[in-house]
Amino acid sequence: MDSPSNSLDAQALQRRRAQRTAWKVGLVAVAVYVGFILSGVIGR
Repeated sequence: MDSPSNSLDAQALQRRRAQRTAWKVGLVAVAVYVGFILSGVIGR
């Protein structure tokens, strides 16, 4: 059986991984958004 500290460590690790994934997805979304804006500006 896991001790409470191991369980908390696992949760903290999972939380950090989830935050890292969320940051990556957010950055990709911002890059796509900026890309569309720039393509509209450059296309004129």
